[in-house]
Amino acid sequence: MRITKDNVINQLMTVVDPELDISIVDLGLVYDVEFPNEKEVKLIMTLTSMGCPLFNTIHDDIHKALAPLGYTPDTIDVELTFDPPWNDGMVSEKGKAELGII
Repeated sequence: MRITKDNVINQLMTVVDPELDISIVDLGLVYDVEFPNEKEVKLIMTLTSMGCPLFNTIHDDIHKALAPLGYTPDTIDVELTFDPPWNDGMVSEKGKAELGII
């Protein structure tokens, strides 16, 4: 089975920001999904703040979420960026409803 960006995004919907209890996808934290080769996946993502102490938890949850697609920790590259900085305009409509900001 060829894994697509949609497959990865669907799995990442299960990864929840521990503080906000909303998926990292709905929060707009996942900027891009790339496939450097057929066995590896690279996520380009951000956090709600530079000093977020929960990145290790999110990182571990990403690994767990992508395991059913056949990825292992050594085939998943999570690149953190703060360019552009995250803002609440990046949150999906579903995420805004969950946050009560609609």
